[in-house]
Amino acid sequence: MKRKRGSLALNAPYLLWCVIFILVPLAMVVYYAFRDRSGNWTLQNFAELVDTPEHLDNLVRVFGISLAYAGAATLICLLLAYPLAYYMAHTKPSTQRNLMMLITVPMWMNFLICTYSWISILGNEHGLLNTLLEQLGLHKLHILNTPGAIILGMVYNYLPFMILPIYSVLAKLEPSLVEAAQDLGATNAEVLRKVTLPLSLPGVAAGVTMVFVPSVSTFYISKKMGGNKTMLIGDWIESMFLQANNYQSGAALSLILMLLVVLSMMIMRRFSDSENGALVVS
Repeated sequence: MKRKRGSLALNAPYLLWCVIFILVPLAMVVYYAFRDRSGNWTLQNFAELVDTPEHLDNLVRVFGISLAYAGAATLICLLLAYPLAYYMAHTKPSTQRNLMMLITVPMWMNFLICTYSWISILGNEHGLLNTLLEQLGLHKLHILNTPGAIILGMVYNYLPFMILPIYSVLAKLEPSLVEAAQDLGATNAEVLRKVTLPLSLPGVAAGVTMVFVPSVSTFYISKKMGGNKTMLIGDWIESMFLQANNYQSGAALSLILMLLVVLSMMIMRRFSDSENGALVVS
């Protein structure tokens, strides 16, 4: 009994944090999503999003663009992160510490400052990149305020969240598994494909989730690096709350996005579990 009380006392700050910053905001979103301006229970907030062909087309378009951008950013992060995480896990400890510091330093900086730094670099007229290209006699690149700039901003800000979980899993893999596969005649490519990659899938699934979730709901990156030319889900929700003062529709959109995120996480978890099960069976 004393041990349970001590455990509860130690977990109390965490539980209080979860209640205040997770459960209460979630309850507010659900409340406004199913209430009209008069306080009556209703489903009209959801119906308004698809009540006309124009509204339905707009909903499908915004969600489609958001999913496409988030998917592209997640795929790019995975392609960049896995080789780096693999190298980090197989290099000497001092190099691992240095690389870890370089990866985590941008995470210590303010998110807004990191985004504004890319605006200064990619500026179409007086950005650092175009200034350098002009001095070299090359044509300027118009990257800012394009879909590519939005995806670049996502990749830069969320790449560490892909690297760290993959590195954590790869660093804990037993070297004896690789040695056993090599003793059985497996080449390096076969070891990577049949041993290392399947065993690292939990880290991959965690990294994909940690990148995809904030990417699909982002709004500041698209606003600043996309020049307000592309409407994503996060931009739409922000406009509902801050510009239209329509908390009911904004909450309905937020709840739909939340369900979409939960569904994506369930799919990634099921995919990771099935792959691990296949590895054990084989």
